[in-house]
Formats: sequence, C-alpha cells, structure tokens
Amino acid sequence: MAAMTGGKRVKFGRSIGFLALASLAAAMVTPRIATADDTVTLSLTLKDHKFDPAEVHAPAGVPIELHVKNQNGIVSEFESSDLHVEKIVPNGGEIVVHVRPQQPGRYNFFDDFHHETQGFLIVP
Repeated sequence: MAAMTGGKRVKFGRSIGFLALASLAAAMVTPRIATADDTVTLSLTLKDHKFDPAEVHAPAGVPIELHVKNQNGIVSEFESSDLHVEKIVPNGGEIVVHVRPQQPGRYNFFDDFHHETQGFLIVP
C-alpha cells in the first residue's frame, strides 16, 4: 500500500504488518489476570474442635471462596495470619471467606478461640 505525501511515495505495508505481528506477540506473553469466574470454592466444617477436612487444596493463582460451617456447639473464630483472615463463625452458622490468589505453599488456619483446632490450605 502506498500514499503520496508532499510528492513522495510512502509504503505502509511492511509497517502495518510489523505492527500487527508485534501486537500479536505482546498479547501472547501478557499474563492472564484471574477473574471471579476462575474462583475455586472449598468447604470446611468445624466439629468436635477439628476442621473437616483438615487440609484443603486449591490451584495457584486463582481466587478462593472458602465456606466454613460451625457445628461445634459454640462460637468459633476462623483465623489465618498466612491468609490475612479473621472472621467469627456463629454456633450453627456458616461464613464465606474470600481469599486472594495464592502462590504455591502451605497456609495455616485455625480457630482462634481453640488454638488446637488447626488446618491447612495447600497450593501446589
């Protein structure tokens, strides 16, 4: 493709092709951002001062929605310094904890009112 500018002929074909190729390459290496649609939902139950299951697993890099039911017969507090979460779980109630995407690792959580009640989020 050519155009006339001030009596000179200018070619656009190679410039446009190069620009398109550079844009395609940039799109291929740009990291994908996790969205709410990527959210992994996990469930835990507090019963007899234990988490069931004691370990839950989630993939790296995606948001996590953690449902915690309390069947202890008394109020509990779901807490994790690793995940930056602290939330009261009423007796017989359920809470939902939203956790940001995590890197691979082992993340501790516990009942702050009963420290012997421990569990882990494993992100392989």
